Amino acid sequence: MGRDRSMKFRLKAFALHLLGSACLISLVLGGLYLGWYRWPGWYLAGALHVVLIMAGVDVALGPLLTMVVANPRKPRRELARDIGLIVAVQIIALGYGTTTLWHGRPLYYTFSVNRLEMVQASDLDESEIALALKQNPEFAPHWYSRPRWIWAPLPDDPSEQDKIVTGSIGGGDDVIQMPRYFKPWSEGLPELRKQLKVVDSIGDFSRNEKKSLKRTLTQQGLATDQPVNLVMTGRTHSLLAVFDSADLHIKVLLRAE
Repeated sequence: MGRDRSMKFRLKAFALHLLGSACLISLVLGGLYLGWYRWPGWYLAGALHVVLIMAGVDVALGPLLTMVVANPRKPRRELARDIGLIVAVQIIALGYGTTTLWHGRPLYYTFSVNRLEMVQASDLDESEIALALKQNPEFAPHWYSRPRWIWAPLPDDPSEQDKIVTGSIGGGDDVIQMPRYFKPWSEGLPELRKQLKVVDSIGDFSRNEKKSLKRTLTQQGLATDQPVNLVMTGRTHSLLAVFDSADLHIKVLLRAE
């Protein structure tokens, strides 16, 4: 009888802790997803591993530890202390994960030179943000900025072009990290059209990845031999962007797996 009572108490504590943890992490991750990490942001940023760590600590480990320490014979003050310690560790893990995702949130999807690239908040230097606020405020990022599709051309000045290209080769900032040069997406479409390729001409994908992409294109009723594609790169993954040849809207973004 006492064992049954103890197990019921533990299961109730586990269920309440699980419910509270799941609600809190759902609120945090839901806000980040709806605001910044909708497709293709979550994939290009490689956010899944951070989310899994947060879920493992806050939704799985925390409630399980509560079930272990919950004992109806334990003094309430001692029980509250033990659960409080568990919750404190959960809050630290949640704070770490949330901060990581916040600093890595996608701010721009750029077309520059010959590819599409994602720019995250952590990619932007404070000095570049300050310059953008003065020189190009329309495209300068703010803390509340949502992801935007923009064109990031090299500046017209040849000396500035050389400086940026040389600096990026040496590990410095590229033009996609300089919002002062950003322009509307629509203005870059004529240049984007010139860069479209057939799948086999895109060097960023392996032979097997190209086979997989062409198989997926065929399954979706899309041509595999038309120059309507660009690679789209992120921190950890790349995608194939397939454009409509008429108005250049993106039909689909495909994984290479």
